[in-house]
Amino acid sequence: MEQTSPSARRLAAVALVALLGLAGCSSDNGSGNAATPAAETDAAPRVVQPGAPGEGVRELTPEEVEDLEPLPHTAADVQFMQYMVLHHRQALRMTDLVPDRSHREDIPLLARRIEISQEAELEQMIAWLEERDAAVPPPGGEEAHAGHLPGMLTEADLERLEATEGPRFDRRFLAAMIRHHEGALLMVEQLQEVPGAGQEPELAVFAGHVVADQEIEIRRMETLLRELAR
Repeated sequence: MEQTSPSARRLAAVALVALLGLAGCSSDNGSGNAATPAAETDAAPRVVQPGAPGEGVRELTPEEVEDLEPLPHTAADVQFMQYMVLHHRQALRMTDLVPDRSHREDIPLLARRIEISQEAELEQMIAWLEERDAAVPPPGGEEAHAGHLPGMLTEADLERLEATEGPRFDRRFLAAMIRHHEGALLMVEQLQEVPGAGQEPELAVFAGHVVADQEIEIRRMETLLRELAR
C-alpha cells in the first residue's frame, strides 16, 4: 500500500482547515450523471455545515449563508503571524547573499523565486497584523529569535554562510534554506495543534499557500543539493 508522505499530510491538514464548512459544489446534476464543467460553473455553490457528533452535514439556505460570521482569529494566530514575519525576514537575508557568492546560474534563480514569494507573503502578514491592530515586529527583531524559532539560523550560522562562496556556499545555502523552510512547515503544524487556532479563513488560506510553496521549493533544493554532491 502506498504510504502518504508527511508533507502531503501537512498540506491536507491545512487544506481541511481552509475548506471545512465552506462552499462545496455537487458533482451530481440530479439525474445520476456527473455535472459538466459548464453546469458546475453556472450552479450556485452549496454551503454545508458540519453536524454534532454522530450527525451528518446540513446544507444551508442562501439566507443562512449571509448570516454566517467568519471564524475569529486567536492569540495563537497573531503570534504565528508575528513569528512568521521574523522567519521570512531571515530568509530574505539569506537570499541577499546569493548573487555575490554563488558561481552557478540555477541557484540564484531559485533564490530569486524564494525572494519574490517571501516578500509577497511578508507584505500579506504585515497587512493582516495591522488590520487586526496587532504589533508588527520591528525590522531586525529576527536576531533575538535566531536559533529559537524552528529552522532559523543563529547569527553565527549566518556569518559562516556569509564568509563562503562558490560550491561551498551553494551547499551551505541550500542546506540552510531547506532547514529554514522545514521550520516554517513545523510552525504551521504547531499552529494547527492549538485548539481553535489556524481556522480564521484568511489565515488558513495563507498557511496553505506557505505549505504548498515551501514544499515545492524544498524538493527543488534537495535536487540541487544532490547534484552538487556528485
